[in-house]
Amino acid sequence: MSAVRLAGAADLPAILALYAQLSPGDLLPDAIAAEATWNRMLTSDMMSVHVAEFEGAVAATCVLIVVPNLTRNQRPFALIENVVSAAALRGRGLGKTVIQAAVAHAFSRDCYKVMLMTGRSDPAVLGFYEACSFQRGKTAFQIRNPAQPPR
Repeated sequence: MSAVRLAGAADLPAILALYAQLSPGDLLPDAIAAEATWNRMLTSDMMSVHVAEFEGAVAATCVLIVVPNLTRNQRPFALIENVVSAAALRGRGLGKTVIQAAVAHAFSRDCYKVMLMTGRSDPAVLGFYEACSFQRGKTAFQIRNPAQPPR
């Protein structure tokens, strides 16, 4: 059985463990080094971190960012980032559940749309997002900071 909720301060170690599975090549900070950033994330009125639990442990997460906006009748838009489920528990609906909670949160904040991007090209990953009701549409572009190579 799973439960979905907003992340809290005590969830940082579990979130970092999930992020190690999201981008295995990245160096992640330890919980003590990440604590200040985590606290900023949890106290931001523009950001929320959603988690799904499985048997009492955090098993999936995503970050939702709500952006104020002057178009679309001043309705905000939202971005979802850092979507990951524990590898051993994939296929149980935890990722879909956590994304649905984030989308519901965005719509409760009157967002006119929710967007996400993925760098994955695996058809199963793309199919997963489509099963979460996302539609392919716009073309995404990005610029990465050349002075800050990925760690």
